Amino acid sequence: MVSDFRRKKLMYMFKVLDKDGNGTIEKKDFEMSCCFGACRAHAAKQRELKKGDATYDECFDIVWDALQKVGDSNSDGQVSAEEWVTMWDTVSKNAADQDWLDKYCKFVFKMQDLNGDGFIDSDDFVAANIKSGASKKDAFAAFQKLSQGKSKISLTEFQELWYDFFISEDPNAPGNFIIGRPSFE
Repeated sequence: MVSDFRRKKLMYMFKVLDKDGNGTIEKKDFEMSCCFGACRAHAAKQRELKKGDATYDECFDIVWDALQKVGDSNSDGQVSAEEWVTMWDTVSKNAADQDWLDKYCKFVFKMQDLNGDGFIDSDDFVAANIKSGASKKDAFAAFQKLSQGKSKISLTEFQELWYDFFISEDPNAPGNFIIGRPSFE
């Protein structure tokens, strides 16, 4: 059973990804969301990638396919809010389904590491989160809490923080700030 706190986090992220606001996440929503659309385009520009390059397209397709496999329980090509919450509850209990979580995490890390140095620093984090609607002030404050005062976050650290956000029931977990905002309102 998902706690009220965790449901609030999950539904916040669901709303971020449901770009057209129709109550489901579809491939087109996923393509338009910050970590997949704007950040992907920005990262591609920064790294001189173009559509068709494996790094540009392959990761997105792998993550979307995994989301459908794990989250789209009725196979209708979209993930409803209830399927989203159920998926995260299942992933937290089933190690076999955590492959999806790992793929998703690595993809978002890669897209937020805008300069491609293998770390997310405050500039990377703030730029990525401004594109998803966070204010610069909120994104910077969130990075400070997320990084616990460090200047950058490695992939290993990001993975731990990622699990905090999606799996943890602890309202004080630093991973709760991975979305670049101080709250889930």
